[in-house]
Amino acid sequence: MRFQVARSLTYLAVATLLSVALSLPAHADTGKVRFKFFKAGWFIGAQAGTGILSYRGEIYPFRIGGVSAGLTFGGSSTDLVGVAQNMREPSDIEGVYTAIGAGVAIVAGRRAIQMRNAKGVVLSLEGEQLGLQFDLDLSGMSVSIQNQ
Repeated sequence: MRFQVARSLTYLAVATLLSVALSLPAHADTGKVRFKFFKAGWFIGAQAGTGILSYRGEIYPFRIGGVSAGLTFGGSSTDLVGVAQNMREPSDIEGVYTAIGAGVAIVAGRRAIQMRNAKGVVLSLEGEQLGLQFDLDLSGMSVSIQNQ
């Protein structure tokens, strides 16, 4: 009888450990990203550009597009670098990112932004902005990997 109880407890312990191990999220990695885009607007703005994702030793080019609404005046060219966190595969970078942002560029300026998509990928970016632009707006940016 004691042997059966011990065996049952062993099975229960193994089953519990397996269920905990299977319920843990898969290991998420961080990739490096570079965004280059042009933004212009008069109250409503638009942005378009390209970028690259460096992830697990591979390079993935992508396209950027989006709109913004709020106080947006002027135009600028922006070059941002940073990281994409919480990625499990390259396609996780795809999707729509939203952010509330503010920036001023009079010939040259700095910009930093953090955005998140529905897959949980967080982009933390910073870099240079060139042009003549003032913005305090809600932006949406779509990222899609280009077919190679």
